[in-house]
Amino acid sequence: MRLQKYLASMGIASRRTIEDWIRNERIMVNGRLAKLGTKVSGQEIIKKDDQVILYDNVKRAHKHLIYNKRNDEITSRKDPKNRKTVFDSLPRLSKQRWVSIGRLDLTTTGLLLFTTDGDLANKLMHPSSGIIRNYLTRISGKASKNEIDLLMRGVMLSDGLASFSNVKFMSSKKLNSWYEVSINEGRNHEVKRLWEKIGYKVSKLKRISFGPINLSRAIKPGSFVYINDSGIKALYDSVKNRSSIER
Repeated sequence: MRLQKYLASMGIASRRTIEDWIRNERIMVNGRLAKLGTKVSGQEIIKKDDQVILYDNVKRAHKHLIYNKRNDEITSRKDPKNRKTVFDSLPRLSKQRWVSIGRLDLTTTGLLLFTTDGDLANKLMHPSSGIIRNYLTRISGKASKNEIDLLMRGVMLSDGLASFSNVKFMSSKKLNSWYEVSINEGRNHEVKRLWEKIGYKVSKLKRISFGPINLSRAIKPGSFVYINDSGIKALYDSVKNRSSIER
């Protein structure tokens, strides 16, 4: 396996960052400077800036968790405005790092997945994965059947044709309506933009599932749970037939 892919899969950093380290001669494998084409088996001693970052005999198992995002948190690691980030609420790791599988807007709540397996995260986020994301949305007003049909067929957004793969009416109260909607890609603000395209403003948005993983009501906002073995297997199975993403 190529060195950059191996280190990314261990959650050390993104593949692009690791490639920059290699180009800048900051990575050594068994005492020799690494190159972009260097391959490893997992038995090597790997150093960055002369500090050991991986031994095979202390190789740690990957970790995966579900986090229930609140509406006052951002998904970035750091924020110039010093707002709270979701990473502040995650358990601390040694020799690994959490990778967010996708992002949610500041005011969007609900399910976020985190893993220390960077390669898995890349595959799940890649547009070709076709992973279904389900959201609860509250809009102002109530959409007609023709409008729902239009959103299912597809409408043209600024970045191309987009559509919901499923729309389910949930309830109406006063001037608002709730729908469960599904998309199979992760464009910026896609759910909100689809509704706005036909004249409806989204006042609340909550992600309730990502692929085979659902958000349990037992997970309170701002808290997390580790994914169980069956959930982990389901995540890997959902991308197992897809080739690794090479930059």
